[in-house]
Amino acid sequence: MAKINRRFIDKHWFVFLIRGGLAMIFGFLMLFGGLDNLESVIATISVFLLVMGIIDATGALYNSAKKHGWINSVIDALIDVVAALALLFFAKSDLVASLIVISTYTFISGLIDVFHGFLSTVDPTDRFIRVLAGIVGCVMGFVILNAGSFEVMTFIRFFGAYLLIVGITSMIYGVHNRSQRIEDKIARSESAKKRVTKKTIVKKSTAKKHTRKK
Repeated sequence: MAKINRRFIDKHWFVFLIRGGLAMIFGFLMLFGGLDNLESVIATISVFLLVMGIIDATGALYNSAKKHGWINSVIDALIDVVAALALLFFAKSDLVASLIVISTYTFISGLIDVFHGFLSTVDPTDRFIRVLAGIVGCVMGFVILNAGSFEVMTFIRFFGAYLLIVGITSMIYGVHNRSQRIEDKIARSESAKKRVTKKTIVKKSTAKKHTRKK
């Protein structure tokens, strides 16, 4: 079994699985759910962002107890909630304002993913996944900002496609880290058994030496 660097394992892989699953659900809803007006689109996106914010806030509480990575979860939660509230109370039925809020959210989320991808605690596979999702977010942020010259359905397709990509990459990231954690757990168990066996052999050898001396 290949040796795994434990600092590369994201212990909160289940959060990425949940985020990925929700992003894919809402992405399909945006693309195939029959949303055909700005109000229903904004309401759907606001609900999505609020749910994601709750998940990130819950993750932040869990991480704070473990004293690991809670700041990242707080930042993610704040971005989600602020964007949702901005859509609900400021943008409302204004297409231009909605595009600005959503494109800004998408672009900032992309930048954060790129930043996380280049952290020293991310292994090459996870780095590729996070950076890819980040680049897509930055590009989609720019595209969504300029979607005002198209019809609403075009904007819906852009953001729906973005959510699907985020969902898929998050699911891959979560599954990969879960596999790493399982492999590391097995490796540690085997290592512990070897240490016990080695100690037993040493004790038996020492006992035999004492017996011979007598």
